[in-house]
Amino acid sequence: MRQQVEVLAQQVGVKTACEALGLPRSSRYAACRPHLPTERTPAPPPRALSVDEKVTVRETLDSERFADQAPREVFATLLDKGHYLCSVPTMYRILRENAEIRERRNQLRHPAYAKPELVATGPNQVWTWDITKLRGPVNWAYFCLYVLLDLFSRFVVGWLVAERESAHLAQALIAESCTRQGIGLGQLSVHSDRGGPMTAKPLALLFADLGVIQSLARPHTPDDNPYSEAQFKTVKYHPTFPKRFGSLPDARAWGQQFFHWYNSEHHHTGLGLMTPAAVHFGQAHALFLERQQVLHLAYTAHPERFVKGPPQPPALPLAAWINPPEAGEKVRSDTQTLQ
Repeated sequence: MRQQVEVLAQQVGVKTACEALGLPRSSRYAACRPHLPTERTPAPPPRALSVDEKVTVRETLDSERFADQAPREVFATLLDKGHYLCSVPTMYRILRENAEIRERRNQLRHPAYAKPELVATGPNQVWTWDITKLRGPVNWAYFCLYVLLDLFSRFVVGWLVAERESAHLAQALIAESCTRQGIGLGQLSVHSDRGGPMTAKPLALLFADLGVIQSLARPHTPDDNPYSEAQFKTVKYHPTFPKRFGSLPDARAWGQQFFHWYNSEHHHTGLGLMTPAAVHFGQAHALFLERQQVLHLAYTAHPERFVKGPPQPPALPLAAWINPPEAGEKVRSDTQTLQ
């Protein structure tokens, strides 16, 4: 098109040629202008250090002699030796550009642990477990309470009280619980923190034999195992929890009573006031409908007492999360009423 305009313009003029070919004259003139670079690289300031000088400054600061010293100390030491590299702010600027503003020594770094993200939409999909201390009969005497908890139903699928923390005891507890619950290969994930028994090799071998996926919390992050932590709070705030246990049989006898109450009688607020056993064994939906019928009869008898309309039972959980994803659209972990 441009070549046609130029050929025709030589005969009839630019204006007539553009009108004949339907091309704006501004486009023709713009095409004739020399193209300038859209981005210009600014020239370095005349007082700036050269690349080689910056490398020299950084190597000096990172040297074995000065790696433990602040830039002001390095600056003063070099001045006393009759040597000047750059100002103190420039030293800090060079360190900041190389992410060395806090630590320049060559030392080991903790690895970056991935945040565990687990979801359970039904029983026996994810279990969490942990160990807590129970006070013994005298100071500095403790018993260890192991608790294995289903993430979705909050049902305690296994527990034991022992005199010590042991990977072999945990191994036996998890194996027995998997057998009792009929866990199949690839069905279950087991989540815990990074304590000694949790990361022991015998337990990892057991998980491999059972086809169980092991999940570990990040170090020093209690929020990565919130359900077990909350369950231990329920244990220690129960009215029957003693200040001390007289003996190991005493602690085990108390555990028998407590965990029966917790699984079968405790109405959990996170389960729509259902018991963990009702949710774990699939009885929650029928109980929900029965509660709905009771509330309907109450509303029919006295509608004036329910100013917000017909009442509904507390909603049942649809999913339970450990660290739900934050980016993008996420699965809702709160409760919704079953229709």
